[in-house]
Amino acid sequence: MSSCELNQSLDLVLSFLNKEDKYTVLIVDDEENNLQLLKRTFRGQYNLLTAHSGLEALEVVKQYGDQISLIVSDQKMPQMEGTEFLRKVRETNPQIIKILLTGHVDTDILVSAINDCDLFQYILKPFEPEELKIAVDRGITKYSLSSNNKMLYNELRDLFYKTIRSISNSLDAKDAYTNGHSLRVTLYSMILARKLNFDKTYLEDIEIAGLLHDIGKIAMPQSILCKNGRLTDEEFIVMKSHPAIGAKIVLNIKKLQTISSWVKTHHEKWDGTGYPDGLKGEEIPIAGRIIALADTYDAMTSTRPYRKALLHEVAISEIKKWAGVQFDPKLAELFISLEKEIDEARKNPEAAYEKYSILGKNIDFKITSEASTQAS
Repeated sequence: MSSCELNQSLDLVLSFLNKEDKYTVLIVDDEENNLQLLKRTFRGQYNLLTAHSGLEALEVVKQYGDQISLIVSDQKMPQMEGTEFLRKVRETNPQIIKILLTGHVDTDILVSAINDCDLFQYILKPFEPEELKIAVDRGITKYSLSSNNKMLYNELRDLFYKTIRSISNSLDAKDAYTNGHSLRVTLYSMILARKLNFDKTYLEDIEIAGLLHDIGKIAMPQSILCKNGRLTDEEFIVMKSHPAIGAKIVLNIKKLQTISSWVKTHHEKWDGTGYPDGLKGEEIPIAGRIIALADTYDAMTSTRPYRKALLHEVAISEIKKWAGVQFDPKLAELFISLEKEIDEARKNPEAAYEKYSILGKNIDFKITSEASTQAS
């Protein structure tokens, strides 16, 4: 997956997560001129989907139902009238707000439509565009205030998280020796961050940053990523570019802009000798310092082609040794105090994930880690 494809796939999901983004309206009319008029009426205000018949519209709802907020449907259409279509929508997607356009004043049909279709409003044709805009705006307001909206938001939030996890797993899978690395770095970061009493939103961002901290490696040559031995100086220069590349990738995704600097700084060092910018001390964001600790611990306790994994106790001794040099001394001290929890997470990342994750609750992921097994 290229960085461009990554941005497009995430932005598609995130466009429905961000409350500032547009709602989605489905317009259904068998006459092309009417359809174009309706599209012009709402273009720029909402995300628009269109269909030329009730049957076609049902397929659109089947595919995008969780994203559609409101439907504007004509009544008189071949094969399936608007009321029948909206009745079926009510059965499958009751949260969608429904507006019916009709050129015939038939009280019985309208009463039936209101009751059977859970119709929000009907509008007689011909209509003034401004009248329809007011009705749709009111319907969107109702939708946004409904309890179902929260449920849909959570479902899409889970979809976004699953996308993040899939990307993270794909990156790790490029190298058998780093399989599970991003997950374990996330776990160690979460254990540390929870002890610092960050709020839930900040913890969610740290979790995402942990999973994506190495996303810049998407641009690294496979020959370098999977080299069976230590990198040459020239290869290491190329590898050192991955934090900046990763930061640029996530910076282009609105929801992830907060974590861009964290991704960029996870190889910076407390004494200023890290990369890519040689930041020193508290110039490094605290989340970047947390991920740096977690990343280094996992690197030490995982087997690599050129060396075996260090024992947990040896890795902890190394962190203690380099506190105040490579690592934030206070964070290193806290990390060492949590070594029992860290070690348990290393040995059983699946169980630890269930315990510490904020975003991943009730999401079924099977985590495999050859490197973790070898390190145990």
